[in-house]
Amino acid sequence: MNEEPDEIPLFPLPDVVLFPLSTVPLYIFEPRYRQMTADSLRGATRRIAMVAVDEAHWPEMQGDPPVCEIGCEGEIVAAEKNDDGSYKILLRGTRRVRIVSESPPDGERLYRIARVETRPDVIDDEDREALRNTRSELFVLLAALVQRTVPDHAHQLGSDRFKSIEDAALVNALAQAMNFEPRDKQQLLAVDRVRDRQRMLCELMRFRIAELDSRTPGGSSTVH
Repeated sequence: MNEEPDEIPLFPLPDVVLFPLSTVPLYIFEPRYRQMTADSLRGATRRIAMVAVDEAHWPEMQGDPPVCEIGCEGEIVAAEKNDDGSYKILLRGTRRVRIVSESPPDGERLYRIARVETRPDVIDDEDREALRNTRSELFVLLAALVQRTVPDHAHQLGSDRFKSIEDAALVNALAQAMNFEPRDKQQLLAVDRVRDRQRMLCELMRFRIAELDSRTPGGSSTVH
């Protein structure tokens, strides 16, 4: 790939990881990110690069902490400005990106800007076959998690509900929805090959199920 890196506003967060084709609601209140949002809304593409901050640097969030190399570009698909100047926005992931370089705040611009390049999700024909063969395992684990956390919603997991969803979109949507630690989500986002991301997602779900069962008297941590 000979893509020329392009510039995009940088939005570091300690506890939110965005995946392509998924959406997250955000409340924007800091002056620098209000400015960033306003500038993005005035642009033709309404883009922001959301990137995670490593836990070791969370105490530095008021400054400009180091960020992870892999993030996700998002498009602002809905925005509401509040009377106090803050925003409620809905950000939809468009592509995984790698940060090539970044520029600090400069003059009237209060936020950072990054030069990024696309980090595509990798799926070849062999991967597609493997992903098809392991979908059932993914849904068994999902059903087990739902049964343990929100059992009243278990009926929504009919076998045909997700049938038409493309592999990468399904894996990314589940990774977005799962209540995993931010560092775990960042590890998922950084994996290029969708087959490997799905495998890691399954392992995280197994671990979460075992963790929940360990808190329940008589619970079983075995999921086949």
